[in-house]
Amino acid sequence: MKKYVVETYYTCTFKTVHTLNNLNDAELSKIDKRTDGDVEVIDVKLNNRKTKKLGAKKEEKSNNSKIDTNLPYKITNQINDLTSEKKDSLINAKVKNKARFKMPDRRKGYIQKAQIGDHKVYLHTGEYDDGKIGEIFIDTNKEGELVKAMMNNFAIAISLGLQYGVPLEEYVDAFIDTKFEPSGNVNGNDRILSASSILDYVFRELAISYLGKEELAHTPSIVNTKNLDNENNEDDKFLKIVKNITSKGFIRSNYKEKLVDLTDVRINLKTKN
Repeated sequence: MKKYVVETYYTCTFKTVHTLNNLNDAELSKIDKRTDGDVEVIDVKLNNRKTKKLGAKKEEKSNNSKIDTNLPYKITNQINDLTSEKKDSLINAKVKNKARFKMPDRRKGYIQKAQIGDHKVYLHTGEYDDGKIGEIFIDTNKEGELVKAMMNNFAIAISLGLQYGVPLEEYVDAFIDTKFEPSGNVNGNDRILSASSILDYVFRELAISYLGKEELAHTPSIVNTKNLDNENNEDDKFLKIVKNITSKGFIRSNYKEKLVDLTDVRINLKTKN
């Protein structure tokens, strides 16, 4: 009975990160000889398979073993991890991306009215229970039925993308500074004074309210904005209650500053142990 050997070849893509004390030609020329870098495997792909008779071409087999022994210990371990554990995650990546996180039936959000030139724009937002934005609606006046329908369906497309996991940052980078009419001065928004288009205004407002991108605002924040989503601030029970019932976009994450004048309310809302 004949025996065969099946050889499977993989193409591995990895990167090595080195820390340099000085950035100069001398340090860069020695970087290939260093062995203290952090190795990260990016991808492992199946190249091809070859079937050979057992005992044939022993020289090639010995050469392959030499190559394996010369690989760094970190690389070989991470390759084994990818081939054993990450294969399933790579195969099931498409299935995970198809998961849609639908909005709750009763949701938080806010409505921002503004006027761009002679056109009024109403921006409606919907949020998940944790304050993350999940949908938007855009209403305008002085526009024909075609433009209103296009804006409505555009908002639905953005909402579906948010619910399927597309980061809000991607939309902000794509639509900020787009230019078309109506454009000009903005009235009714305390942080945005002008916009080059409706989309520029909408995503500039969303970036300020939900991402804290103060560099996109034209006026400074009235209060000192602090990020209160850290675990250290979660110990405050009253702050948790306010986060659960208040729109994150409406108060632009300034939970603590908005509660300065609510001392008496805080006492009344304490639960009995």
